[in-house]
Amino acid sequence: MGNDLAAFAKENGVKYFMISYTDLFSGQRAKLVPAQAIADMQKDGAGFAGFATWLDLTPAHPDMLAVPDPDSVIQLPWKPEVAWVAANCIMDDKEVDQAPRNTLKRLIAEAASDGMHVKTGVEAEFFLISPDGKTISDEYDTASKPCYDQQAVMRRYDVIAEICDHMLALGWGAYQNDHEDANGQFEMNWAFDDALATADKHSFFKFMVKSIAEKHGLRATFMPKPFQGLTGNGCHAHISVWDKAGKTNVFADNSMELGLSAKGRNFLGGIMKHASALAAITNPTVNSYKRINAPRTISGATWAPNTVTWTGNNRTHMVRVPGPGRFELRLPDGAANPYLLQAVIIAAGLDGIRSKADPGKRYDIDMYQHGHTVKGAPRLPLNLLDALREFDKDKSLKAALGEEFSSAYLKLKHQEWNSYASHFTQWERDHTLDI
Repeated sequence: MGNDLAAFAKENGVKYFMISYTDLFSGQRAKLVPAQAIADMQKDGAGFAGFATWLDLTPAHPDMLAVPDPDSVIQLPWKPEVAWVAANCIMDDKEVDQAPRNTLKRLIAEAASDGMHVKTGVEAEFFLISPDGKTISDEYDTASKPCYDQQAVMRRYDVIAEICDHMLALGWGAYQNDHEDANGQFEMNWAFDDALATADKHSFFKFMVKSIAEKHGLRATFMPKPFQGLTGNGCHAHISVWDKAGKTNVFADNSMELGLSAKGRNFLGGIMKHASALAAITNPTVNSYKRINAPRTISGATWAPNTVTWTGNNRTHMVRVPGPGRFELRLPDGAANPYLLQAVIIAAGLDGIRSKADPGKRYDIDMYQHGHTVKGAPRLPLNLLDALREFDKDKSLKAALGEEFSSAYLKLKHQEWNSYASHFTQWERDHTLDI
């Protein structure tokens, strides 16, 4: 893209820009700015009261300015007179260190200073549900093994094809769409890219899916476990590292086990080393732990990990190496912040490379059948509080992500946990009313 948003508007018939940033709780915040005012906004930023969103700021803080990054601009395919543009948050002429996109950019720069170019792809799963959120939207989608169901995906053709058409028009390299393992659940895939580009696309994808679903009278949710007994929404991340020019995959070495180079093994070692702590970022909600610690679902498997293990091409582990030069982290879920997901992967991986971390023993067993035989591999946190405690204990990961970010994230997430813990539920009445 060019670097002049006013010229972009003139060339493409854009009337309004959505200057957007993502807060610590994955809330997408935006101001709708007329094209006539975009030149000033590109220079100075759009003003926000940071306290009014999920950032650790007070009403007394000065304006937080969201400065649009013109390289991220996307004209809305379903409403071409509007363009979305991701923004970097500034306050008092300094970057807001806790802002997720700023955190990711800092880690990308750190990797680049070590000659590394991180590329990633994500598999963002979602449900199409009723507007009130209570049921899946397709009353005929009832199979006990609904994955890849031909009839079910075609009943939602209008929604899925419209989203895929938009991704194709945007040049994302969309390549497959399917009905996933839960009734009412779908996955749409597009090509991997630089970590920041993937994060921006992931953020926009969630906005687009929700918007198109609403256009069709439906609702889309990326909630990790919206329905008991059904497979949850994962957001698997595929990771590779390339040389500084982005031309050579430095994770690829066909002479090594599974085609993963020594540097790739060390990066993976960092992921394994910090797994329990990074769960606080990759699985950031109370509901997240209903997915990774779920009992068997109707389809027969949760497709989610619960133990820190890695393997070859085997989907029952936290990390799998499906082919040379990359690996898949299966831990993240649909609630993961698009920017913090990428940031914590880079932070853990860089630490692994610098400390020459060993990923440990490779297991090729079916973890769902024989996981109980694995000795010494940590279990993933059972709930959000345990994950936050693991994150707080992990001094090197917190430092890598930035002390201001880590402090803000822990503070607000503990508040969220406390709100949940003080909430009275029907379960309590059902189990203790007659004690």
